[in-house]
Amino acid sequence: MARIAGVDIPKQKRGVIALTYIYGIGKSRAKEILATAKVEESIKVQDWSDDQIGAIREAVGSFKIEGELRSETQINIKRLMDIGCYRGIRHRAGLPLRGQRTKNNSRTRKGRRKTVANKKKVTK
Repeated sequence: MARIAGVDIPKQKRGVIALTYIYGIGKSRAKEILATAKVEESIKVQDWSDDQIGAIREAVGSFKIEGELRSETQINIKRLMDIGCYRGIRHRAGLPLRGQRTKNNSRTRKGRRKTVANKKKVTK
């Protein structure tokens, strides 16, 4: 396995797909990195030479990725929570941020259902 930016990249995959295993690198950025490093996209990672890996490492180094990007994201979320804006309050409450409905859906953010006991109906 090739190791780039502290991440083991799978060697059996094509270069474009393998680079997406690094947090902060998607498909378009992976293509951009390979173009900068002058490495063909279709070549598998196991077929990369040491010079190519070095050029890719250098190209990846110009972007904010992995730990640095994760910490910046966490700082941004903490800032929203500290100033008490709508998005910050939603983060604090563990609810969806972007206007989704929460009556029936949003189980990913809210977690498993908590059953609430019903009051018995009083008959007259």
